[in-house]
Amino acid sequence: MEYKDNNVDWEVVNDFGDEWEEFQFNKDNSDILLNAWQQYFNIFPWNDISKNSNGFDMGCGTGRWAQFVAPKVGKLSCIDPSSAIEVAKKNLSHFDNIDYLRETSNDCSLANNSQDFGYCLGVLHHIPNTQNGIHDCAKKLKPGAPFLLYLYYNFEDRPLLFKLTWYLSDIIRKVICRFPSKLKKFVCNIIAILIYFPFAKFSKFLEKLSFNVGAIPLSDYRNKSLYIMQNDALDRFGTKLEQRFSKAEITTMLRNAGFERIIFSDTTPFWTCISYKKTN
Repeated sequence: MEYKDNNVDWEVVNDFGDEWEEFQFNKDNSDILLNAWQQYFNIFPWNDISKNSNGFDMGCGTGRWAQFVAPKVGKLSCIDPSSAIEVAKKNLSHFDNIDYLRETSNDCSLANNSQDFGYCLGVLHHIPNTQNGIHDCAKKLKPGAPFLLYLYYNFEDRPLLFKLTWYLSDIIRKVICRFPSKLKKFVCNIIAILIYFPFAKFSKFLEKLSFNVGAIPLSDYRNKSLYIMQNDALDRFGTKLEQRFSKAEITTMLRNAGFERIIFSDTTPFWTCISYKKTN
């Protein structure tokens, strides 16, 4: 099912639908996701949220993050234009406070100014116009409501070797993303096993020796499972549309969309930030 929305690349959407059908992250996998969820939400203002709060998960995928948010709120709207929404329905079926909307950010049917909070993690850098996507999210929020956002960053604070490593990987991505689905998944699994996993475990080893491993590529995976690495390798190398932003660019986009009090997390993943819709 596709909608008339010029801010969506439907080939990318369908690729993500395939990805989330492959990596479903059902409730039996919640333990391997808890650490990642805490990384994203460590700056979320839970004191401003209650059991009466209504909010949205824009680009929910399989409901990976919704499973941790739903118990804390009144109602959560899971929104995704891909077939992953069907996986989310199955994974989150034990919750009775979730609505499922197979929609884009642009055609989202939630009423404007109706939501007490929202979050959008790792989604809007995969659409043609990220600024417009942030505007779409802002429209749905009540004045003063918090919005948690994660966008790929452009490694502005990383050393030259790190940046060169990424540029090389991006050349590889532009080749792999055009492979047929089965071949793409196979190659990305190999990348996870032969590259992600060794770098992650080497970083873990060095960390135990009291080395600072922050500059080592893929060091953030040192405490994560191979399953997550396989998923993220497909996410990283399997998509043809990827944008990256500096902290200043993200700040500007949020302000342009009507957000203020923008605070960035000082831990990975970068750049995760919390902001609030202006009250006037």
